[in-house]
Amino acid sequence: MERIGILLSLLTLAVYSGSPQKSIAAQDRPPDSAARVAAEVRAYRQAHEQEIVREMVDLLSIPNTANDQPNIQRNAAKLIAMLEQRGIHAQLLPIPGRGPVVFGNLQTPGAKRTVIFYCHYDGQPVEPSGWIGTKPFEPALRTNSIDGGGELIPFPPSGTPYQDDWRLYARSSGDDKSPIVAILAAVDALRARKIPLGVNLRLVLDGEEEAGSPHLEETLLAHRDLLAGDLVISADGPVHQSGRPLVSFGNRGVVSVRLTVFGPIHSLHSGHYGNWAPNPAMRLAQLLASMKDADGRVLIAGFYDGVVPPGEAERRAIAELPDYDARLLHDLGIAAPDGGGKKLIEMIMLPSLNIDGLESGWTGAQPKTILPDRAVASLDLRLVKNIPPDEQVARLVAHIRKQGYFVIDREPTMEEREKYPRIAEFSREKGYPAAGTRMDLRVSQALLHVVDAAAGEPAVRLPLEGGSVPMYIFENLGVPVISVPIVNYDDNQHSPNENLRLGHFWRGMEIYAAILAALHW
Repeated sequence: MERIGILLSLLTLAVYSGSPQKSIAAQDRPPDSAARVAAEVRAYRQAHEQEIVREMVDLLSIPNTANDQPNIQRNAAKLIAMLEQRGIHAQLLPIPGRGPVVFGNLQTPGAKRTVIFYCHYDGQPVEPSGWIGTKPFEPALRTNSIDGGGELIPFPPSGTPYQDDWRLYARSSGDDKSPIVAILAAVDALRARKIPLGVNLRLVLDGEEEAGSPHLEETLLAHRDLLAGDLVISADGPVHQSGRPLVSFGNRGVVSVRLTVFGPIHSLHSGHYGNWAPNPAMRLAQLLASMKDADGRVLIAGFYDGVVPPGEAERRAIAELPDYDARLLHDLGIAAPDGGGKKLIEMIMLPSLNIDGLESGWTGAQPKTILPDRAVASLDLRLVKNIPPDEQVARLVAHIRKQGYFVIDREPTMEEREKYPRIAEFSREKGYPAAGTRMDLRVSQALLHVVDAAAGEPAVRLPLEGGSVPMYIFENLGVPVISVPIVNYDDNQHSPNENLRLGHFWRGMEIYAAILAALHW
């Protein structure tokens, strides 16, 4: 055994002796230690923080709302340049009139496995008035989060280290541009420290995820020859609320709908017509209230049909989750949650119905005493396995009809207004189903081992995360999908003042590097 250990030590010394990466085939060396890789990458990062942050700031400075196609195209061109700068073969998979998929491919000589990273580069719409002291596409630095009393500071000069608690404020700083930069910086670090990749790397960068990725499936299926792989890692989403790293094995599906309830053909004076003309805002409120009970349980018939109870591995993971609900209630200023006493993870394992926003009449500093002509609600339905989007939408429509509404997909005609006392216009996005990978697979266990070792602490194992990413596409292609997010949970994802805690970003860079260099199964 001692003789074997000496031989292995000599082989490891040869790998790290400065030979060019491409000359060392993955099959000719033992897997690198994830902890060692993390330490090497940390040393590289500490010497190159300025360049890494500068590249991220440049990317975050390009507006990326999905409907802003000129800037989405600028983002895509920037990403192509960033990939090519690293020798990663890059190409656009175009979508007519929409943000293209940016695809990257880096082959590793001798590698027997291919890992595909999925990220998206588009972002949620912005409301600049909601940002405190900063603007969405002018990245700025704070000493901490706004809630934590963080103050705005200039980006430090060369030679001044970034502190872990500092926050980078900008749209998509957490969701989802920073993981892209972390992956590319990890590749830079591995090369600089003469650590070969152990897998082929492919990147799928989505340009319309925040719009529901309506064309992603069609695009990827048209280029399925590019997607031959052994594992897909989704980088979307935050880590666990406890701050520990997170590995999740499924994500909920989603479908968004828009519901409009109509009143008179134009708004009316509330004194002259109140109590007589139907008020669509009140009727919409009553309709929405009919969909849930006081504990938040959805009352739509069949809404929970098809939910599959967690298996043994999932139940074990749920039992081992950090009990963080009480701290969350305190941090979020909530006295008591919905769910009738169930934990957050139990509620995430179920389908949900959420009101994203309501619009009717006038509010604010100068409200008008009127009876509005219409009221609008935006809803999202989160889905779990075995509940397809079309089926859940059909249940919702059936419920609306059951409340006495004539449901259409357009503005009502005068004839329809005069015939039907209650009219609702209903529209929806395409949506997509949930996806999930077994936790007891060999690749699942191997990935957990690498993440644990690279992070220096056990990752939280989550059977299903609450957010939605279109991973069902890869699942349908026969490739297991596992999520390894890296950003802080309090990143204000989808909201004003989105931010990235730099300590999370640095650790994420180390985890991604360890996956690329040390993952084997």
